[in-house]
Amino acid sequence: MISAHSLRAYIETRDHRVMRRMHRWRAPRWIRVWMIAATRLGDGWLWYALGITLVLAGGHKQLIAVESAGAAAACGILLYCAIKKVFRRQRPCDVEPHCWARILPPDQFSFPSGHSITAFSIAVALGQCYPIVEVPLLLVAASIALSRIILGMHYLSDVIVGAILGSGLGLLFFHVFH
Repeated sequence: MISAHSLRAYIETRDHRVMRRMHRWRAPRWIRVWMIAATRLGDGWLWYALGITLVLAGGHKQLIAVESAGAAAACGILLYCAIKKVFRRQRPCDVEPHCWARILPPDQFSFPSGHSITAFSIAVALGQCYPIVEVPLLLVAASIALSRIILGMHYLSDVIVGAILGSGLGLLFFHVFH
């Protein structure tokens, strides 16, 4: 049987391997622009604009959509703040400098990724309300999550856990408000 310590060491070894590759990779300019734009959209601007758009023109599902996405995101924020205080995992950018990204982290700790939780909670909740935009929303969420790794803000496991938690919250709150 695998112990918790062994599992954590296994995950951290792989996370550090990915981190070193990302921190030393000189990405093409278009990827740099895409990643910085994605992470900035994940700061909240996209979600606020989407919420306003839904309130103004969301059709008959607007109330369910805004309530479920908003509740999922709010719960996700509370959850990631609580988890970060428990795990207190150092960010990749604090372990090893990044060769080109100079983005400052929004807080001190890495695990889990708040951007990923929020992006996936909103994308999944809204995707359930409006299936026609589910795939584009998930692609945006995935871009935001990927940007956090490439820019040195998070480890791969931070983003994976964030995406799983966010997706679960999005589904949960969609069913609560539906």
